[in-house]
Amino acid sequence: MRVQFRIWRQNGPGDANAGFKEYPLQADEHMSLLEALDLLNAELIRKGETPVAFEHDCREGICGACSLVVNGVPHGPRSATTTCQIHMREFREGETIVLEPWRARPFPVIKDLVVDRSAFDRIMSAGGYVSVRAGAAPDANAIPIGQPTAERAFDFAACIGCGACVAACPNASAMLFVGAKVAHLAILPQGKVERTRRVGRMVERMDTEGFGGCSNHGECEAVCPKSISLDAIALLNRELVRAAVVED
Repeated sequence: MRVQFRIWRQNGPGDANAGFKEYPLQADEHMSLLEALDLLNAELIRKGETPVAFEHDCREGICGACSLVVNGVPHGPRSATTTCQIHMREFREGETIVLEPWRARPFPVIKDLVVDRSAFDRIMSAGGYVSVRAGAAPDANAIPIGQPTAERAFDFAACIGCGACVAACPNASAMLFVGAKVAHLAILPQGKVERTRRVGRMVERMDTEGFGGCSNHGECEAVCPKSISLDAIALLNRELVRAAVVED
């Protein structure tokens, strides 16, 4: 199939010449989108041109490193799916496929389609952990946890921190990410000891990094490849209120 790629090219955060460039490509419909980019880069290298920089790792829909905005939608046209699991057969013959990096001030562009998402790491370092002794795996029934609670915590813990929620939000809010990280610890016994301090530190760091506030658009939930629910934001807000009452 013949397609036209329209790709954002940028050498770094301060590149004044950044912009879209178009590349025609003959690709197999059974290729993944990233495989098509590999093919394009092979052609560019043969021509002596600079290949397109893009990020990836597992290519199995697990890690979320393959973070691209595809035709205006973070991770592409299919819901609950990462970019690496999008295939060329999902596009039309002769279609122009527009590829962009995440658009958010806290995610500065490193090069082309690669952005610096270390702001998420700093939020996690601020409080997204539990201070428990590491060692051999405990018995499964050492800390009794009801199945509904365990399943709910697991749903929030499924967040892979890809940043699609930020890219989709008109305010570049990280509330879904922070909410998921706070929620899955707050509802488990292991995380309750530090719950008050954790939520305050993580939200404070989120604000310091320059992420916007949630205005209930719901775009974050719509593009999340792991289908993290807006319930995470609701629980985050409740944890913030609780922390304020406890501290007072």
